[in-house]
Amino acid sequence: MDKPVELSKIHNITISGRIASGATTLAHHVAKELHWEVLDGGKLFRAFSKDHGYAEGRPDQFDLEYEEKIKDLLKNQKHQIVQSHLAGFDAQGIEGVLKILVVCEDEENGEDKADIRIDRLANRDTSSVEEAKREVFERETQNLAKWRRLYANGDANWVNWDKKYYDLVVNTFSHNQEESLALVLETIGLKGKKDEQAK
Repeated sequence: MDKPVELSKIHNITISGRIASGATTLAHHVAKELHWEVLDGGKLFRAFSKDHGYAEGRPDQFDLEYEEKIKDLLKNQKHQIVQSHLAGFDAQGIEGVLKILVVCEDEENGEDKADIRIDRLANRDTSSVEEAKREVFERETQNLAKWRRLYANGDANWVNWDKKYYDLVVNTFSHNQEESLALVLETIGLKGKKDEQAK
């Protein structure tokens, strides 16, 4: 395994985004460049659920404990790319964490391109468009309802993709995979170095 790339002020990176925004793809591309480990929030959450004996109907305390584990990881580990919906929100106030938000939206009006996210999900999971719609809209609605109650005092306007929580926003509607990766590399100071090495 290649030695992890050391970044002077960044110890870990979080990558968050709405369902099928492109966060997972970006996380793996960045990890390949840095030789860091990707921690997939969905897989971590399911493993944590299984360890605690919860399949469905988990109590609120479980969510709170899980998010505390993510915070602890970000504080005490290095060279991790944590990709999950709440990773950037969890990282508030933790030093050495670059918080990236991935969106898929019209840059002019900020409108979410849900149709593109649905299409991506259907193609990725080889599911029907109707199934992808349910996944995008129903799961997002359910998650928000719970997270607003747990983390935002029931604020009906709170969303975990609020740009104020992030250091960098990558728009996969206006940027392809290579351009999205280049934005991250430039932000962490690697793009210039890699260009010089290639000459």
